[in-house]
Amino acid sequence: MPFVDIPSRGDYVSLWYRTNSVYGNVGSFDPSKPTIIMLHPLFLDSTWLQRHFDDPRLSLQYNTIAFDQRTMGRSRCRPSELHDCYVDAADLALAMQALFLPACHFLAFECIAVNAVLRLTALWPELVLSLTLCNVPPPTELKWVFNAYDELLQLWCYAADLDAFEHAASEVVTFMTGETSNTDLQDALIAYWEAWTPPTKRLRIVELVNIMMNRTPLTQKELACIRCPVLIIQNEQSDVAPLKHAENLKKQLINAKGDIPLFTIKGAKACMSIMPGSASLVNQAFSKFLATLPKARTDLIPPKIPVSERTKMALRTLGDLIGDPSYAQRDPRSILSFSCVSSEVARSQLENLRFYARDIESAYCPLGRDGRPLRKYSERQKSHWFHGDHRGMSQIDSAALLVAQKNYKSQSPERPIAGQLTANGNDLVTEDIAQDGRMRRTTFNTNSVEKQVVKGSMTKVVTQSAGVKTNNQGNPLPRVGGFL
Repeated sequence: MPFVDIPSRGDYVSLWYRTNSVYGNVGSFDPSKPTIIMLHPLFLDSTWLQRHFDDPRLSLQYNTIAFDQRTMGRSRCRPSELHDCYVDAADLALAMQALFLPACHFLAFECIAVNAVLRLTALWPELVLSLTLCNVPPPTELKWVFNAYDELLQLWCYAADLDAFEHAASEVVTFMTGETSNTDLQDALIAYWEAWTPPTKRLRIVELVNIMMNRTPLTQKELACIRCPVLIIQNEQSDVAPLKHAENLKKQLINAKGDIPLFTIKGAKACMSIMPGSASLVNQAFSKFLATLPKARTDLIPPKIPVSERTKMALRTLGDLIGDPSYAQRDPRSILSFSCVSSEVARSQLENLRFYARDIESAYCPLGRDGRPLRKYSERQKSHWFHGDHRGMSQIDSAALLVAQKNYKSQSPERPIAGQLTANGNDLVTEDIAQDGRMRRTTFNTNSVEKQVVKGSMTKVVTQSAGVKTNNQGNPLPRVGGFL
């Protein structure tokens, strides 16, 4: 499971990948088998694709490889305001050529993976045997999803203590899976985020959210370039990726080879790759789909066209697709040349990254000295006033409340004025802006505060409503126990 370094002028990219081969690299692939490239879901990395790697319906018949996206897992990159889904597509194409991989079958999960592989197919069609798209997202992010990530990002990046970080992470778990009762899954996800994306590494999450929130829809001309076989697998009840968007994409892929099957997982909500039942159904549908396609080989030979020349051709194609001939003159030795981020969006994202980079060295780290999580999420002590016991009763701890106030005031930065860092200068997201693909405010919201922290004058209101005696200044007096 090594890295593949991608030379790039003005940029730095090193992608981690894993395989199902004996020695963990592509050199031990079976040349008689086709190869599957898996792209992991949002906020996770390739380790969360284990349910697909271990399935004998795939592992016995195919070589399998999965790359960590440049801002997740073990992959490394230099933060950039120009990062978008076309840059992710170029990462995949250059990594495949660096490893001498032939055309492969792609299995992509959720928002960024689906958008990247569609763009890859449009620019490098010879690298793609087939596409399997899981949970096709909307063309641009839904407004309520945008608002939810806006608040969650603030909670995540500026968590002052372990309770605050776990609270933010648990909200993301619920948002991703739609479940609150699966404690084992909660523990595993939160432990992963504590290790790989704590507040000390918040720029990775900020850059990822920038890509997701500021993406623009693929045009009909871009979608018409996709001519390979396509399978779409969609959760029936996903709020983040409603079924209608998968149906719309199916209609727009007018040049895809053959019919486009749309397999719906009944009753499923989200994250089909990490839910055991959904993952098994994905493997079943995917393996049956691949069985209908011609058999291919995996012969590791250098590309017929030199990488630099092929990159120039891809830049010319991109310029034709978006109507900008200047792309053909861009530096083919830089992956960021494929960026389609407008200048105003790039400026806004750069200010965004600079804002979150402030005081990052003093950000809270939820790991112990041994580099491991301090506890399981399910083992936390529920001492906050909104946590109930087994009888449904809750108890307030005034001392803990005062400590939380002090921590919040000392850790939370001053936020910019609402709308200050948006490209359109507006504070609200309208349907027109979303459909036009213009820059939207992804992380700055004057209403984004930690909901679990009661601060300022609200202390008096909360303590009085809870039956807690206060002094003349409104501060709670010490008391022993007491049920609300």
